[in-house]
Amino acid sequence: MNDFHPVTLYGSSISYFTGKMENYFKVKEIPYSFKPMLFPSFKKTMIEKVGVQQMPAVVLKDGRWMTDTTKMIQWFEFKYPEHPIIPDDSTQAFLCFLIEDWADEWWWRPAMHYRWFYEEGARFASWHLANEVLGGMRLPIWFKRRYIQRRQRNGYTTGDGIDSLNFKYVEQDFLSLLKILEDIFSSRKFLFGGKPSLGDIGLSGPFFRHFALDPVPLEIIKQKAPNVLSWVSNLWKYRLSSDDGEWLDYIPQDMEPLIQEIGKTYLPYLNENVNAVRQNEKTFNFINDQVSFKNVRYSLYRVWCLKELRGHFQEASKDSQSILKDLLHRNGSWMPLWEQEDLPIDKHFESNLPFKANSKMIGVYEK
Repeated sequence: MNDFHPVTLYGSSISYFTGKMENYFKVKEIPYSFKPMLFPSFKKTMIEKVGVQQMPAVVLKDGRWMTDTTKMIQWFEFKYPEHPIIPDDSTQAFLCFLIEDWADEWWWRPAMHYRWFYEEGARFASWHLANEVLGGMRLPIWFKRRYIQRRQRNGYTTGDGIDSLNFKYVEQDFLSLLKILEDIFSSRKFLFGGKPSLGDIGLSGPFFRHFALDPVPLEIIKQKAPNVLSWVSNLWKYRLSSDDGEWLDYIPQDMEPLIQEIGKTYLPYLNENVNAVRQNEKTFNFINDQVSFKNVRYSLYRVWCLKELRGHFQEASKDSQSILKDLLHRNGSWMPLWEQEDLPIDKHFESNLPFKANSKMIGVYEK
């Protein structure tokens, strides 16, 4: 059994990425204490310690600060290799990295839409955040709630490409995801078998503290995808040290619809973002047969995400690369993965993560 050192997790108890990190710590059995990230004072501290202000932050026993859930998890996996969440099979490992990235960077927008567009969600979340992360500000509660709602909508929903013309698509996309996941979790507890993987941890970001918590999407899940709700609970209570589950030794066919979804929208979106960054455009339009998002915010970080995905593919064994190429190609994800040739970021970009960051997830509130 690993001798885990306790860590401190700063964030919010209804935060997308804080919830993802908590699921990882729970499954891995890394002891942690949770503390709310209090604003505005915490902004100065985070910029000083890790370069950017974003949720969550982790402080190690030796005093070092960390950011970025993807790289924090990879660091902890390297530091504590016993009971891994990344499969040894490099085919499964790559798919875990792909699903985690998609969960982090694509499902953020629909999760924020359900929270901040519908009055039930906005009322719940603004009250909670006003008391939790703005609790130290001596301002009327109504003012703090109004400030939070305006900030979140301007930064992450209406300010990031969501409008009345694409509401229907955003919500249909969620329903499609539920159908795919319901099929998977009706036959097994986790994505790749009887125990959770990095793919499950990645999907806990949008689900644990958003879709399965906020009133509107939660009711949809209850009605349409009860096995997905069970998966959220199963993940939260699972402990890898129990050794009571195994990963499958193959890629189940019911995983292919997930790969198709990634190829239809997410990877093409990453390519449009690359074009915007290359042309120094702070916003861009993403339009395809599925959806139209206008005035989407650019993201240097998501250029790096595409670079990381390619690196994970290249790290896979030759046999796995052959399997993956066929799998991705027949599900429409191979070509968009490699469409862009020279990515417009420095080779050392984000090389100091998880201890120092160059940029936030999207180009908003960076200064």
